[in-house]
Amino acid sequence: MNNRLPPAWSRHLKTPSGPKNPQPKIAQLKASSLSQAQADDALLRQAVELHRANRLLDAEALCQRVLAHNPRHPLALYLLGTFALGLDDEMAIRCFERAVEAAPQNPNYHMALGETYLKVGEHADAIRHFERACGLKADWVEALCTLGRAYTEFGKADMAVPLYEKALRINGGHPLVRMGLANALVSLGRMDDATGYMNEAISHRQDVAAAYNGLVSIRKFTEEPAEFKSILAELKNPALDAKSIQQLHYAAGKVLNDLRRYDEAMDHFGQAKRSARRFDMEGYRRSVDFMIELFSPQMLAAKAGYGSSSEVPVFVLGMPRSGTTLTEQICASHPDAYGAGELTKLRRITNRLAPKTRSPEELRGSILNMTVDQSKSLAEEYLTHIRQKSPEASRIVDKLPHNFELIGLIRLLFPKARIIHCRRDAIDNCLSCYFLSFNEDNSYAADLHTLGLYYREYHRLMRHWDTVFPGQILHSRYEDMVSDQEGQSRRLIDHLGLPWDDACLRFFDKGGSVNTFSRWQVRQPIYTSSVNRWKAYGSAIQPLVDALGDLAGV
Repeated sequence: MNNRLPPAWSRHLKTPSGPKNPQPKIAQLKASSLSQAQADDALLRQAVELHRANRLLDAEALCQRVLAHNPRHPLALYLLGTFALGLDDEMAIRCFERAVEAAPQNPNYHMALGETYLKVGEHADAIRHFERACGLKADWVEALCTLGRAYTEFGKADMAVPLYEKALRINGGHPLVRMGLANALVSLGRMDDATGYMNEAISHRQDVAAAYNGLVSIRKFTEEPAEFKSILAELKNPALDAKSIQQLHYAAGKVLNDLRRYDEAMDHFGQAKRSARRFDMEGYRRSVDFMIELFSPQMLAAKAGYGSSSEVPVFVLGMPRSGTTLTEQICASHPDAYGAGELTKLRRITNRLAPKTRSPEELRGSILNMTVDQSKSLAEEYLTHIRQKSPEASRIVDKLPHNFELIGLIRLLFPKARIIHCRRDAIDNCLSCYFLSFNEDNSYAADLHTLGLYYREYHRLMRHWDTVFPGQILHSRYEDMVSDQEGQSRRLIDHLGLPWDDACLRFFDKGGSVNTFSRWQVRQPIYTSSVNRWKAYGSAIQPLVDALGDLAGV
C-alpha cells in the first residue's frame, strides 16, 4: 500500500510491538466508551493493520463502517483509495476525489489523487492536483518532482525543468530531484545537460542504477566507456535491491551490445530478466481468440453508423520497438498534426465496459448491447481527452503500441480514424523488445521463447483485423522507411489526408519533448544499423527463432 498518510495520522503506521506478523482481530468498539471521533480513529488504525496483514476485505469493511455514519470522512475515503491502488484504479480515483472534496486543504489527498490520475494517463487532471498540493504545502520537494514528472510525460518537459531546479535549490539531497531533472532534459534533447545531472546523481549516490542505465541509453558506444567498469563494480555490491540489479544488468548489456560483444551482452540481459514474472501465454491466446470471435464481420455490420465521424484521431500501433516512435515523429512534424505519445485512455474506456468482473463475457455483453448514443458518448470522451493535448490540430496521434489489440473498438468508435500498423522483421523486433526493461504488463518479453509465441499471437490478431477491415489499415515496414525515407514519409502523410510538408523529412529537428524508450534515437536521422542485426547473435537466440516458426525473418 501507499504509506503516505496525513502527518497527524503517522502514529497509526508505527509497527506495533510484539510478533512481527500479528493477525489483528476486528474489535467490537463500544461507542458509549469512546467518542465517535475516537471510535473512528481506532477503526481506521485497525484497518491499516488489517491491510498490512493482507486482510484487504476486512480492512475495507472497517472503512465502510466509518463511512456508513459519516460518508464524507476524508481519511476513511483516503484509506479506501489507497487500498484500491493497483487493484481498481478507477475506484481509487473516486475515493480520492471524495476525500479531496471533503478536505480540500489537505495536500496529501491532492497528491494521492494526482498520482493516481498520472498512473492512468490523465495528465491534465494529475497536473491540476499536483499544482494544488504545491500551493498548499510550499517547498514540498516530492510534490514539485512529481509535478515535474507529470509535465514531462505530458509532453511539456520545458515546464518540468524549472520545477526540478527549484526542488534542487530546496533539497539537493532528495533522491527524486537529479534523475527527474535529467529525464526531463533527455526528453527535450538536451543530452549533455542530462549527462551532467546523471553523473551528479551517481556522485551523490542517488538512484545510482537508474543513473547508469540512463547514461548508457543516450549514447552509442564504439569503445568501452569508463562507466562500464563502474557498472560491473556496482553489481558486486551485496546490498543491492532487485530493481537496481536489473537496471545495472540492462546497462551492461546495452554497452556490450553496442560494442558487438554479443555473447556477453546476452548474458547480462538474461540476468536482468530473472526476476520477471511468468507470462500467461495460454490466457493471452484465449484473449486473442475472444477478440477475433467478438469482432466478427456480422457484428461489425450490425454496428455500422456507430461512433463519431471525427477524423482527428490517428492510431499508430504494432509491437513495441517496431518503429512506432519514428512513425509518430514523422507524422507529428507536419504543422497540422500533433504527437500525443502513448495514451492509456482507450484502454481505460475498455476496462469501464467490464467494470464488475473485467471478464471477457462482461466485455462482450457491453459491446454487443452498446447503443449508438453510448458509442458516440465514448468517442466524445476520447476526443475530449486528446484535445487537452492539442486543441487545434487536424490530426492527433496516439502511439500506444498495444492498441493493436483494440482495433475493433477503435473502428466501432471512430470509423474514419486513421490506423497505421508498424511492422518490422520479426526477429529484430523481438530482440529489440528483449533488450529493454519493460513494465510487468509486458512480461512476455522476459523470455525469448515466450516472446516468439507472443509475436505469433499479435500477428494472428493483425491478420484478423485486415480481414474484417480490408484496406483500412496502413502497414508501414521499418525496413522500407529506412531504405526510402521520403517515399514512405509521403505515404504516411497521404494516409493522414494532409498535404505534404518537407518538415516531415527532418523529424529529428522537431522541438518539444519525447517520452519513449526511443528518446535518443528519434533525435537522430534515420539509420540502418538496426536492420538484420539479429544475424550476429547465432545460437543464443535459437529459442526465439524456434518459437517464431514460419514468421522468423518475415
